[in-house]
Amino acid sequence: MSEYSIGEVTASDSYSRAAVKALLEKEGIRLDANLDYTCAMYDEDMNVIATGSLFMNTLRCMAVSSDHQGEALMNEIVTHLVQKQMERGMMHLFLYTKCDTAKFFATMGFYEIARIEGHLVFMENRRDGFSSYLKQLRSETEAQLTEKGGEFAGWAKEDTDEKTEKKREDKSDEKQDEKTKKIAAVVMNANPFTLGHRHLLETASKDHDLVHVFVVSEDASLFPFHVRKKLVMEGSRDLSNLIYHESGPYIISNATFPSYFQKSGEDVIRGHALLDLNIFGHIAEELGITERFVGEEPRSQVTGIYNEIMHEELPKLGLRCVEIPRLRNSETDEVISASDVRSALKSSDVQSLERLLPKTTLDYVKSEDAKPVLEAIRGAQDVIHY
Repeated sequence: MSEYSIGEVTASDSYSRAAVKALLEKEGIRLDANLDYTCAMYDEDMNVIATGSLFMNTLRCMAVSSDHQGEALMNEIVTHLVQKQMERGMMHLFLYTKCDTAKFFATMGFYEIARIEGHLVFMENRRDGFSSYLKQLRSETEAQLTEKGGEFAGWAKEDTDEKTEKKREDKSDEKQDEKTKKIAAVVMNANPFTLGHRHLLETASKDHDLVHVFVVSEDASLFPFHVRKKLVMEGSRDLSNLIYHESGPYIISNATFPSYFQKSGEDVIRGHALLDLNIFGHIAEELGITERFVGEEPRSQVTGIYNEIMHEELPKLGLRCVEIPRLRNSETDEVISASDVRSALKSSDVQSLERLLPKTTLDYVKSEDAKPVLEAIRGAQDVIHY
């Protein structure tokens, strides 16, 4: 290894960037659209013989030239990337890999979270990471039920007493009482929270004892996570049976799902949907969820395909996908969309905003606190599919 070196590939290093792209293509991998660090391993003649990249808390686009297989170069790349993440303060790491390479990453300290045969394996560097997340969701639920008081507090006590008595003997028995309740879930990005999102939560809330609301917590949206979560909670606080959660690193958006080793655009959508539903199945089991509510999507092909896959796959997990018609703009009869809100904000179309947003979100976008967000929206080239 002494004759090989690893270094960062900067944006201005056109030679190395082209060599990395060529190496990836040779090994059947595309350069992912979402990367914030890339490294290359060079031989003594400065040829790129291995590479790897990072995006936020994930490792991506790792490949070794087929001419150098068997030299343990991937170990060096992974070690370098993990060290770089530690330097950036990222301790909880994730990666997505092909099914046939998961065994290698298991030897490097990564543990399987979910496997979608024929598509991908999702892994993390903590043995109990996902199980701890599930326990956290239950703890959050019990705490919020207790805070609500009344009948809700009684439900929290029932769950706690039941867990203490059974000491986790049998998961299905442990949740027997919980399953007599009607419990639904909604996953939303809410970029930002609109009257359409409000309609979805109202509809789920009407016919269920509890609705778990998961707000996608990765910061890949024009409205940052802390703002999106605040607007969701403020815009639905009168719906007393909602339980709020952060999605954490296990539920991510289409915008940042890795596509570098997937065959086609539709393959990426299917891989993401199947992974999301696999993860959601474990969450549903932990929280006693039986239905997932989604809004129909006449304008987005990606979300439309995603919803179709939900209808196919959720019943296999004993869950139901409930797709409701989107709320429509009273003036234009167009479906209410967060994309339209961002477009109206970009063009300062206040009149349109009043037909698209609940008062809580409208008050926010008119406030001083919203200035940095509005500046980002007005400076963005594309606010429709961001």
